[in-house]
Amino acid sequence: MFDHLPPRELLDAAAEAVRARRLAEVRDLEVIAAWAAVHSGEPVGPVRRRNPLISVGGEGTPRVQDHALGEIALARSSGVVATINALADVLDLQHRLPLTWAVVRQGTAEVYVARKVARMSRHLPRAVVGVVDSAVARMIATEAPGRVLTVAEGKVIEADPALHEERVEEEKRRRYVGLGRTDEYGLRTLIARLDAGDAAWVQATVTRVAEIITPGHPDATADEVRAIALGYLARPAELLALLVEHEAAESTASKEPPPVTDDEPLEPSRATALPAAVLDKLHRTDLTKLRPKAVLYVHLHEATLLSMKGVARVEELGPRTLGALQQLLASTKVTVKPVIDLADAVRTTAYEHPEAIKERVHLTTSGDYWPYATSTSRNADYDHPTPFDHDPERSPEAQQPAQTGTHNSGLLQRRHHRWKTHAGYQARQRAPGHYVWLTPHGLGFTTDPTGTHPCSENEARLMLAFARRYDG
Repeated sequence: MFDHLPPRELLDAAAEAVRARRLAEVRDLEVIAAWAAVHSGEPVGPVRRRNPLISVGGEGTPRVQDHALGEIALARSSGVVATINALADVLDLQHRLPLTWAVVRQGTAEVYVARKVARMSRHLPRAVVGVVDSAVARMIATEAPGRVLTVAEGKVIEADPALHEERVEEEKRRRYVGLGRTDEYGLRTLIARLDAGDAAWVQATVTRVAEIITPGHPDATADEVRAIALGYLARPAELLALLVEHEAAESTASKEPPPVTDDEPLEPSRATALPAAVLDKLHRTDLTKLRPKAVLYVHLHEATLLSMKGVARVEELGPRTLGALQQLLASTKVTVKPVIDLADAVRTTAYEHPEAIKERVHLTTSGDYWPYATSTSRNADYDHPTPFDHDPERSPEAQQPAQTGTHNSGLLQRRHHRWKTHAGYQARQRAPGHYVWLTPHGLGFTTDPTGTHPCSENEARLMLAFARRYDG
């Protein structure tokens, strides 16, 4: 299409493509803002108490009905959280940062930069957020994104210095350790926020362990060795054994204490110092008992087991080659549990899902069965796609038997479960791991192990009707 264009016209086409993309992003935000406006009034009907008006944006933005958020996310083929985040950003831009929004609507600025400014300033009162708006609006179309965001950070502080100081104190009380997603190489990013003193001791321990293990990794870079050293902190038995053996070796090699210089006093390290009595006791202790216990779910295809070639999927860690799996399990005591045959149909008359059924359902669905859901966590609600019949007036003979089982179960995150129950969604299970959905306004979807697939309203209704007859 563009092969025949001369260089100057190709440059013009590139510029126009960028502007068209920006305008398409603006249109996407305006559509969800309009949806929110339609659903910003007080809910009516019998479920109004379960459908509250909630605030997603900053102070001064209109609230939106909770039940309205799911359907617009499905229409956008998007996750609910991503759609709520987009809605919060556009409401802030429209009602709190109108000068910046006016520039963005012209297609002359990057939408993602404006959205970042909206998130940075969301905590500010509406009365002062204009300081940020006017400064960003003057430069967002002419300056690089990094410069715009730097100015925005300063203006957020300038808008309310006292509030900023309060937030600084709040942040000091927030400590955490987090893990990023496992990448395609089997690596994860570890992020920690902790007391400066504890961080210094972690740093000292990693440095010490790196010094000890460096000779065993002659081809590794310093960063690689430090990463390997950090891994020892997760295995206290191995860490203690390493420190004990090294300390014993050093004591044998030299009985004389190291010299002390005036400019570099030696102090015992709380992280690595091991008194003689402790050393002696550790030498006589079975350190393998200190190893932590963990349950690892590994998914292997039969062909992989027979050929010893292929990829294993490890829950929470991602795909691994068999060689990488062997390294993961090396130096550990492995207890192999029986393989679960997912072809077996397991049912019970109880309302609650037994652990055996939960296990099979998760292995079949691999997570939340809401359309376009991203969660693969086991920490979810176990739902009956065909609602459980609690009718106490029926005789035992008339009650539907075995309503809970692999034929009528699926995982839903709490918000998705609430919407399915109270917001007018219809869902049924068609087969193990296969489900059909119909939204309140007639959007149809099927979900299965291959993902989410839109379908027509008529197709969804036919599948729902067939599933109902099958359930009965």
